[in-house]
Amino acid sequence: MDNTFSVYKIDDRSLIAFIKREIHNLALQLGFSPHRAAETDIIVAELTSNLIKYASGGELLYRAHFNDDHNEIEIYCLDKGQGIENTAKIMNDGYSTSNTLGQGLGAIKRLSNDFQIYSIKGWGTVQYIKICDKSDFLIPLPTNELNFSALSVNYPGEKVCGDGYYVKQTKRGFQIFVGDGLGHGVHAQEAVQQAIKVFKQSGDSDPCAILRDIHDQVKKTRGLVGTIASVDYKSEHWSLCGIGNINTRIHNGLENKTYTPYNGIIGHNIPRTLNNTLVPYQKHQIIVMHSDGLGTRWNLNDLTSIIKQNPSVIAATLYKDNVRGTDDATVLVGKII
Repeated sequence: MDNTFSVYKIDDRSLIAFIKREIHNLALQLGFSPHRAAETDIIVAELTSNLIKYASGGELLYRAHFNDDHNEIEIYCLDKGQGIENTAKIMNDGYSTSNTLGQGLGAIKRLSNDFQIYSIKGWGTVQYIKICDKSDFLIPLPTNELNFSALSVNYPGEKVCGDGYYVKQTKRGFQIFVGDGLGHGVHAQEAVQQAIKVFKQSGDSDPCAILRDIHDQVKKTRGLVGTIASVDYKSEHWSLCGIGNINTRIHNGLENKTYTPYNGIIGHNIPRTLNNTLVPYQKHQIIVMHSDGLGTRWNLNDLTSIIKQNPSVIAATLYKDNVRGTDDATVLVGKII
C-alpha cells in the first residue's frame, strides 16, 4: 500500500454500495475480523448517506496502512454543505436534525479508533476517521516534537502519484521532504520516489547539500521540484531550501510567512549557489508544505479556530478548499508540540 488516498465524489446514492464493498474488502485484506469489517461498513454507510441526505454530496478519501503493531484504514469525509453549528451536541448517538449533517456521528465516533470533526456554519464539514483492526487499540501519541499528517491524491484517472513526501528523525532533530515529479503518472512517480530514496539514505543535516545529492542521482529521471525543511533542536532553528514550486509556510500564532524556493528542476538544472533560509524554531508553530496541485490563495486565519485542530484536519481543510483537480496533489501539515 502506498501513501496516497483513493478519492470518490459522492453525489449519487448508487455509489454507496460499491464504496462500502470496496472498503470492506480492503479491511479483510488488512486482517480485520468479519465483525470489525462489519463495523467499518457501518461507519462508511453513515458517512456516505449523510453526504447525500444533508450536504448534497461531497468527497470520500481513504487509504490503508500495514503497521508493525496494527493495521488501519484512514478516511476523510469532506463536504461544502450547510455545516454544523454545535459539533459537541450532535456527537450523541441518535441525534439528528432535518437539514444538517449530523445523523450517526455518535456511532462513527464510538466505532472508530480516532475521530476528528471540524465544521463552520455555511462552509461545510471535514471529518477524519481512523479505523484499526482492533477496536480497543489506542492511537499512540507522537514520540517527538513533530506531530504531522499528510494527504496525497493522484491526478484524476492515474493509478500512481507523482507527488511524494517523507519525514525522518535525525540525531539532531527531524527533516521533512516534499517533492513533485514533473507531470504525472509513472514517470513522475519514478522521479519523486528516487528522490525520496536519496533523502532517506542521506546523513547530511544541510538541506542544500541533500538537494544537490538528489539532483546528481535523479538525472536519468524526468526530474522534479522539491523542498527540504530541517530542524536542529540544539540550535533551535529551521533550515529551509527548495527548488521549484513547493509552497512552504510557517505559522506562529496569527503570523505566517511563505518561504520562496529557487527556480529550477532537480535532475535537470539547479542554481549554482544554494543557501538555506534559517528560521527560529518555536513551540506551537505550524508548518504547511504542499505541491502545486493546491492553490496558494489560502490563509489559516480565515478559518475559525483551525489552528487548534489536529494536523490531519488542517491538511484536509486546505485540500477541500484549494485542490485544483488538474494534477497530483499533496499537502503536509506539521505542528510543533
